[in-house]
Amino acid sequence: MRATAKPIEGSRVRLSVEVDAVEVDRVLDETVRKLSRQTRVPGFRPGKVPRRVLEARLGGATALRGEALRQALPDFYARAVIDAALDPIAPPEIDITAGKESGALAFDAIVQVRPIVGIPGYAGLRVTVPSIAVTDAEVDAQIDRLREQEGELVAVDRPVIDKDNVTINLHGTAPDGSEVVGVDDLLYEVGSEAVTPELDRVLRGAKVGDVLTFHAPAPRMRGDREETLDVAYRVLVKQVQEKHLPDLTDAWAAASSEFQTVEELRVDIRQRLERMKIVQAQLALRENALGALVDLVDDGEVPEVLVEDELAERLHHFGHQLEEQKISFEQVLAASGKTAEEFVADVRVQAARAVKADLALRALASAEGIEVGDEEVDAEVEAVADRLNISVNRVRRQLERDGRIAAVRSERRKAKALAWLLDHVELVDPEGNAVPRERLRIDQSKESAEEAAERTEPEPQSREQSSLGRPETSEEPVAVQVNADQTVEEGIE
Repeated sequence: MRATAKPIEGSRVRLSVEVDAVEVDRVLDETVRKLSRQTRVPGFRPGKVPRRVLEARLGGATALRGEALRQALPDFYARAVIDAALDPIAPPEIDITAGKESGALAFDAIVQVRPIVGIPGYAGLRVTVPSIAVTDAEVDAQIDRLREQEGELVAVDRPVIDKDNVTINLHGTAPDGSEVVGVDDLLYEVGSEAVTPELDRVLRGAKVGDVLTFHAPAPRMRGDREETLDVAYRVLVKQVQEKHLPDLTDAWAAASSEFQTVEELRVDIRQRLERMKIVQAQLALRENALGALVDLVDDGEVPEVLVEDELAERLHHFGHQLEEQKISFEQVLAASGKTAEEFVADVRVQAARAVKADLALRALASAEGIEVGDEEVDAEVEAVADRLNISVNRVRRQLERDGRIAAVRSERRKAKALAWLLDHVELVDPEGNAVPRERLRIDQSKESAEEAAERTEPEPQSREQSSLGRPETSEEPVAVQVNADQTVEEGIE
């Protein structure tokens, strides 16, 4: 079999395939044997029905050949796609140009392939990451939180201010006269807005004995539908207390922490805050760099079929999640305040973004000549086998049987493209100052195993697109698969 591919308009390719007569005859013989076993003809045992009888029942030799070609074309096409190194994203349009009745077979397939999109200026991208500098005020705030855990409430005779703890009776009445809120002796921190912002507003400046009234909206479920009530509230202020914090001394630090002095505690807090900010900056770098790359892709270069398939996959996955949680789609719409059309439109925006991210990383890999060797694929397969605790050979056999080895290679290639991107974008802080990359690296020698585990973030996942081009990407922030491990695990028995 011989296959050649020539680009035509858009992202479509004309794949011309020629199959030798000998191979067509072999396919025809296999079809005859199969039909002979399946066809029941009086006077003949299964598998012994002569070819001439089968031809007569199907309408002649040409009809029998046509049935054989119909069954063989998908395999011929799949082999031709591999030989021509194409990446289809939609079913082909096939036209047999020769060999319908006899001899060698020739057919053309119009194939829509995944395009290599343009990413102009990718080498000069600038990405803003949050500052990793830790201020004295941030350290002081953390220490104050520790002191507040041991703070003592003391009654005061003055108007209420934020951070005071007030004891109140709180009652709320719906328009129909029913009580929807009723609690006495509630200890409430003013400024927390834990109930409703209007409560904090009326409490500021109040004194013991004051009776306060206000109106505020409050949600209530009526069946599967959420409604908003205009609730009339009545508040009695019974006590006002302020929190007295323990003195900031070395004795307090020794009693309340693992450190002997306040200065040692401050140093530890500063280091922890810096590690947290570095992790936040790393995540921002990843998200913002990929987002900047995606923004380079022109919407007109993104095939609609990819977006529609991604949208269908996301909605299908979301439906399964609702079934597992026993939540109806109507409840989701009621909680979000959106119509079904608006909800789907939002998901479609996410789907389009995910497809653009996938295409952008593929384009970057092509532009930079990023490839994946067989040893890297082997390492990915071994990692999957290790996590699933099954043999490497078993994993590889199933991946090969399902045609997913190429997906492993593709996902690894995109992961390397993303790594290249993160290493080459220009980094600046919110003020536009350059951020050295080494500042975003955590000193592992100063980090415990527990801390490392706490800061570990899961990789964004998505699924490699199938041979017909269905991208099975997962969720947010810019959903793009850059780690094939969890994908290839799916479906392995």
